[in-house]
Amino acid sequence: MIASPNNDAEKDAPDNLSLAGDGFDTVIKAKKAVEASCPGVVSCADILAIAARDVVVLSGGPSFNVELGRLDGFISQASRVAGNLPEPDSDLDKLNSMFRRNNLNQIDMIALSGAHTVGFSHCNRFAKRLYSFTPSSPVDPTLDPDYAQQLMGACPRNVDPIIAIDMDPVTPRIFDNVYYQNLVAGKGLFTSDQVLFTDMASRSTVNDFATNPLNFNGAFANGMRNLGRVGVKTGSQGEIRRDCTAFNS
Repeated sequence: MIASPNNDAEKDAPDNLSLAGDGFDTVIKAKKAVEASCPGVVSCADILAIAARDVVVLSGGPSFNVELGRLDGFISQASRVAGNLPEPDSDLDKLNSMFRRNNLNQIDMIALSGAHTVGFSHCNRFAKRLYSFTPSSPVDPTLDPDYAQQLMGACPRNVDPIIAIDMDPVTPRIFDNVYYQNLVAGKGLFTSDQVLFTDMASRSTVNDFATNPLNFNGAFANGMRNLGRVGVKTGSQGEIRRDCTAFNS
């Protein structure tokens, strides 16, 4: 959440540009309110983790306990983001490899991918699937044809880069298991979404989550707890920022 005058902080990285600005504003406002009552005790990292849980609940998803005690880091650089987030064209092996590096297993990865049941993406993140997938098949054949036409209508060639569409074309404002039903129907927006169904090594889990919302909710809550333990800063590794947009010194 560091604000850089040179636009080179972590949130300025291309992979993070689809993050809604009002989401950052909400965390910043929450931090100001907490600091007014309890200064120097609660980190921005903890507030962000709590906010992530709360937006899931407010959207109809499961509640879960958030482990607290994180500190805020001393580094925020856009150049450090690449390679640390799943790419839209990642295959199953790449996804599993990235998650394993953070002690997350395939079930965690598939469940956390379900967060794409809400949110949006800019057109350039998936345009290759519509116009230049391969020389012999410009449209990704794993895309449902009607969905592909819908995407082309919303994201024509050379569309304004600020245009964005919902990740979930069915229930985009509700946190539910429809994301997995979309994958079964060929309506995953990213290659990294659809591959969870097209790859037989993960298909059974997608089918389970598509038909058993309680199984998805439980796996998602567990995955979020595991994700919340990744890269935690403690002791001399971090600080409790007074302002989420700036280091203390």
